[in-house]
Amino acid sequence: MAANLDERTEPATPRRRQETRDKGQVARSQDLSAAVLLLVGLIALRLIGPWFWDGLLVITASALSPDASNAPDEVVALSFLIASEAIKRVAPILVTIFVAVVIVLYAQVGNLATLQPLIPSLGKLNPLKGIGRIFSVRSVMTTCVNFCKLLLVGFVAYLTVSSRADAVIHALALGFHDGFALGTALVFELGMRLAVVLLLLALLDFAWQKYRHEREMRMTKEEVKDELRNMEGDPQIKRRRRQAQLQMAMRRLRKEVPTADVVVTNPTHLAIAIRYDSKSMVAPRVVAKGADYLALRIREIAKEFGIPIVERKRLARALFDAVEVGQDIPEKFYRAIAEILAYIYELSGKRLVRPASVLSPV
Repeated sequence: MAANLDERTEPATPRRRQETRDKGQVARSQDLSAAVLLLVGLIALRLIGPWFWDGLLVITASALSPDASNAPDEVVALSFLIASEAIKRVAPILVTIFVAVVIVLYAQVGNLATLQPLIPSLGKLNPLKGIGRIFSVRSVMTTCVNFCKLLLVGFVAYLTVSSRADAVIHALALGFHDGFALGTALVFELGMRLAVVLLLLALLDFAWQKYRHEREMRMTKEEVKDELRNMEGDPQIKRRRRQAQLQMAMRRLRKEVPTADVVVTNPTHLAIAIRYDSKSMVAPRVVAKGADYLALRIREIAKEFGIPIVERKRLARALFDAVEVGQDIPEKFYRAIAEILAYIYELSGKRLVRPASVLSPV
């Protein structure tokens, strides 16, 4: 296992994290929920306890008073009254504890709802694996940690009780109410100290669980490569696909660029081949465009077939971003294109036919 963990040098990918989460495998500390339950329960009992106690005293006094009737109907009614009052006074404590535990669970695992851990697994019934887990290094370490926690809790309990030893010894001389008040104060003090200690230990345990979970989710370099290959496809297949696309683009350039009247460049990164036939087109049209390597090929084909190349940086960038291959040039570019075509036709002796609605200067 150690060698296996040493090979896992890469952090878990988002996909691995999601798959692990879907299986219900998340970093969570059960001690944290228990510590919060104890702490919140004690605080709620301290705040709501007097009101709850006073209500029980009133109900008990009314039930045991000499005026209380023993008639069956009244006994049943009194029983319902006692039960309703008890529920009404206990409910706030239980609701507070429930809300606190839910908040702690949500803070640890977030919005997670899965039945995956409940699915039966034959591997869990293997007695050899069970014995191996019992005597594993992790199990021994967990036992040692729990024993240390027990010693720490016992030490805190000893300090708390020993600090109030005199009051406990003289408690026999106190009346019922004073003795009960002393006992509840001592129990509350002891409970709060233990709850705080357990909460600190639980936070450390949660940090350890999170670290161990991250460590167990780590992946080898080969696993990362396999996952990328599965998500994005085999690199060789992608490379062959890109080559096929490039060959198709080159054939298209070889066919369309020779029909162009001019090639506008950036001057090296972009190239846009433009064609205009006044008899069959209402506006100049982009017959080919490309960046970097494709731009180089467009210029080479243009030179091979004697197509004029004109450098217009801003115009080339604007045309490349705004016009797709096979589309007519928008009206806002008419003036610039008309000037270029007029210049090209003047050099070649070709007459430029410019319909007023298309290439007339605006």
